[in-house]
Amino acid sequence: MHNVYLSLGTNLGNKEDNLTDALKEIEKKAGKVISRSSFFYSSPWGFTSENDFVNICALIETSLEPFALLAALKEIESDMGRTVKSDKSGYCDRIIDIDILIIDDLMIDTEQLKVPHPLMEERDFVMIPLSEIRK
Repeated sequence: MHNVYLSLGTNLGNKEDNLTDALKEIEKKAGKVISRSSFFYSSPWGFTSENDFVNICALIETSLEPFALLAALKEIESDMGRTVKSDKSGYCDRIIDIDILIIDDLMIDTEQLKVPHPLMEERDFVMIPLSEIRK
């Protein structure tokens, strides 16, 4: 079993419901949600939008290996209506974004997955909710 910290964010639709729905899907497809932070409200990071974000962090326990977990989370994003993943050209509005922050003490550095998440310490919308639940 792996203990995994995730960051979830949304800036479209009913944002709090999007996050709650994503956690339900994570429970079904990825692992047991052990704890989650309170909602954190923030302005867009890395791009301009009229839509502010709501973010949370969650700790899950999963039997999935890292790349299987990544695939499950991408499937959840897609199922919830995320059609465009941010890329090198920039960030954009999104119905849901789920990032893997930390997996146990693992260090992974591939094109598809980097753990710990390389930008998490630059983002208050990650670090503040993460500090609320991190053991």
